[in-house]
Amino acid sequence: MNYKIIGNDGKTYGPASAEQLRQWLAQGRVDSRTAVFVDGASEWTFIGLLPDFAKEKSGSPPVIAPLPPGAVQKTNGFATAGFVCGLLSWVCCCGCPFNILGLIFSIVALVQLGANPAQQGRGLALTGLICSAASLLLSLGLGFLDLALKPHNVLWHFNQF
Repeated sequence: MNYKIIGNDGKTYGPASAEQLRQWLAQGRVDSRTAVFVDGASEWTFIGLLPDFAKEKSGSPPVIAPLPPGAVQKTNGFATAGFVCGLLSWVCCCGCPFNILGLIFSIVALVQLGANPAQQGRGLALTGLICSAASLLLSLGLGFLDLALKPHNVLWHFNQF
């Protein structure tokens, strides 16, 4: 099996055999965070994520590396949905249900973005999370303020039973 790698200088090297990559790992010329393309694969990955090199990889997990040439970063869909719901929570329907949906979508997006460094959208997810949380807190605060100022509304409901 042949491999291509992206060196620290940003150039593509290869094809290289598995044995040659093991030598480069031992020499410190590449590490677990080096981008690699396996012949027959559909996309680039990191050497540290390949099972063939599990023994050789260093203890550090792969980190975000420069994207290989031709690769396109995708924005996380949940991040976009969380951002849109967070904005809608301030514009429509006193926030509900958009603030709750925005919180859920933004949290799911942040979890997915932490697991997949090839995606983008962390800023969208954080903005959606902040807008949704602020809208939810404002809605709850105004609801409790209304109950405190007009306790007869609550008593009216309980007197019906």
